[in-house]
Amino acid sequence: MKKMGLDSFRFSISWSRILPKGKLSGGVNPLGVKFYNRLIDDLLANGIKPFVTLFHWDLPQALDDQYSGFLSSNIVDDFRDYADLCFKLFGDRVKKWCTLNEPYSYSVNGYNGGSFAPGHCSRYMGNCTVGNSATEPYIAAHNLLLSHAVAVRLYKSKYQSAQKGEIGITLVTHWFVPKSPKSAADWEAAERALDFFFGWYAHPITYGDYPTSMKRLVGKRLPRFTEEQSHMLRGSLDFMGVNYYTTNYAAHNPVLQGVNASYSSDSQIIFTSST
Repeated sequence: MKKMGLDSFRFSISWSRILPKGKLSGGVNPLGVKFYNRLIDDLLANGIKPFVTLFHWDLPQALDDQYSGFLSSNIVDDFRDYADLCFKLFGDRVKKWCTLNEPYSYSVNGYNGGSFAPGHCSRYMGNCTVGNSATEPYIAAHNLLLSHAVAVRLYKSKYQSAQKGEIGITLVTHWFVPKSPKSAADWEAAERALDFFFGWYAHPITYGDYPTSMKRLVGKRLPRFTEEQSHMLRGSLDFMGVNYYTTNYAAHNPVLQGVNASYSSDSQIIFTSST
């Protein structure tokens, strides 16, 4: 990397490498701490700034076994403790923190389609043994957002003034254009696609609540933030990283009564890569 002239390197800390049981009470792995200390020190020695992500989809198995991971609000306190430990161990040298990497990918692929761990989905969505594609993606996303917010609040209140770093989040998005430029419904579908893809996370950390279109279409299956949670989420970032991949066409697709509910059908959109 030094020979290439890179001045920064983004990597993710493995939660279970630092806390094998997922909790402080389960003990800290000194070899894991040593690994990341060496990595950070070697980067800095070569003039490369570390950009560190706290969660990139590798939940400690112990927490999934104990309370189903991000399907439980218990995860919020454990994530805060994990973040606290990382800030304490590495924050003297790490000045750019990302709480989560592409939480959209984790909540949708892990709990709607089942292609990522923990492999949850409804039977009508994929070959999964457990899961509910109508509710679990939204529950997991809710707890991911709250985990992000508590970590940011902790860093800003306890570490930022002394360590002089910044903390944010990395989201993923595509861009969407109406399949039929003359269709008002398709124009609305393209805007709605951004709400369900990017706004699902960006809107709460900017404004403290989910996009209006999601609240309308998902209804009671979409969790609600308390006033305190909304306040904690609003503006909970110093910067936002964006992973952008491609553009899709969006066409309005009203959901018929009796169709199995899922994150995939809730937006009432058909996505295509060609007209």
